Amino acid sequence: MPLSPDSSAPPPSGLTPRPAVLVTGGATRIGAAITRRFAAAGWHTVIHYKSSAADAEALAATLPSAETIGFDLADDEAALAAVTALAARLPGWHCLVNSASVFDYDAVTGLDPATNRMAMQINALAPARLAQGFIALTAGQAGVRSVINVTDMKIENTNPDFFSYTMSKHALAATIGMLAKGNWNGDVRVYGLAPGAVLASHDQREEETEISHRMNLLARKTGPDEIADAALFLAGGALASGQSLFIDSGQHLMNQPRDVIWLAREGAQGEPA
Repeated sequence: MPLSPDSSAPPPSGLTPRPAVLVTGGATRIGAAITRRFAAAGWHTVIHYKSSAADAEALAATLPSAETIGFDLADDEAALAAVTALAARLPGWHCLVNSASVFDYDAVTGLDPATNRMAMQINALAPARLAQGFIALTAGQAGVRSVINVTDMKIENTNPDFFSYTMSKHALAATIGMLAKGNWNGDVRVYGLAPGAVLASHDQREEETEISHRMNLLARKTGPDEIADAALFLAGGALASGQSLFIDSGQHLMNQPRDVIWLAREGAQGEPA
């Protein structure tokens, strides 16, 4: 039976154990919002961190059933070893959310090789290997198992800023359909979740988000809670594998010539595609 994304309370003691979810980058920003949403729905949350151990532990302490796990996605062999050990001791692991990401600047006119290598490693290669590992390691479990790859609305509404980051998110997006069509044993779903501008990023001041984050078709700010709700919905397996949800108030349907950080500063908007 699919796991219900609508559960709002943990199961009674002594009955079915909580389903478990691993959220990479789950200690801060959107990852933390996703972690909290799963926890509120009765899931056991495994909060991954690289350097945010204190944030991860603090968040875990506020949740009814949580633990933390540290590894560096820059070393995908070590990351895979960590999740292999996790799967061996964690029954009911039903969902992997690949949320961790690096977001460093380079431009279309000057790709920075070091920035590109790191973006492709953290944002594409490591999530792909974790997805493959999760699916293989949890084979034989009853119920739906879901991989949710957090991409970006930039996979549809491209612009020349953050060139290597965008390139890496396109690579991650390409894995979704391929993984969905894999000859997996069991009930596996692989999804994409594409946010728009949600939180202040790069060198953006918080007050700038009031302008830049409304540069979408609905002229409204998309909240991290909306991303978290979408992740929980996808974890229930109600959609066919291989699909992606855009949670961006229509930003991906626009044709914006630059990232909204600069559009806001330049007083530009962009047009519907």
